[in-house]
Amino acid sequence: MLVTTNAIVLSKLKYNDNDLIVKCYTQQLGVISLILRGVLKSKKGSSKTAYFQLLSQLQLVIDYKNNRTLHTVKETKLNHLYTSLHTHILKSAIVMFLSEVLSNILKEEEQDATLFSYIETSLQWFDTHTEYSNFHLLFLLKITKYLGFYPDEKNTDYAFFNLSDGKFENKKLNRYSISGDNLILLKTLLGTTFDALSSVRINAKQRQSFLSIILLYFELHLGSFRTPKSLKIFNQVFS
Repeated sequence: MLVTTNAIVLSKLKYNDNDLIVKCYTQQLGVISLILRGVLKSKKGSSKTAYFQLLSQLQLVIDYKNNRTLHTVKETKLNHLYTSLHTHILKSAIVMFLSEVLSNILKEEEQDATLFSYIETSLQWFDTHTEYSNFHLLFLLKITKYLGFYPDEKNTDYAFFNLSDGKFENKKLNRYSISGDNLILLKTLLGTTFDALSSVRINAKQRQSFLSIILLYFELHLGSFRTPKSLKIFNQVFS
């Protein structure tokens, strides 16, 4: 059957000499893999592949068949045209990193209109703002709300946050209890919106430390989550 849906590109992989396999998170079908046959073969095809940049927001008409793992695309058009995400070098680095994280955490995800809307609108905010150095931290923290393990905001005056239990505690119970600068930043971000991000002032070392905490938090709550391969390069860009 033909399904028309909005989609966000998570990854792409060259297949054979002329084909691409693209993984997308779609509004109607959840995570889906698409095969674009012959798109690398000609100049005409290259214009089509330009649509499928990482985290691009598209509208697709998909020939969907329940018994297949790869589906074909009948029509493609941009649903939202970014002005900076794929042309600004630092934003492009964040896009590369977040696309890998999303590809990791959404691999089993089914249709979820609220989660899709969160990703869609957050990326549009990111595209149009110049104060974005902490965007990825807040984006990843807030997405846990849709994945089912958002931090319990009770007892935020306590001196520790237990990553494994996802709650604040008044004493250190295990090696996953955080305190100090990471705890302060966690409390700050829990009470922050994207529009207020510019008021959060931290240095590169603090940013990297907190990112490692978030990734550990994902690993503890999502059994299949693995540290992104692009993390080392990402940290070098923002050091």
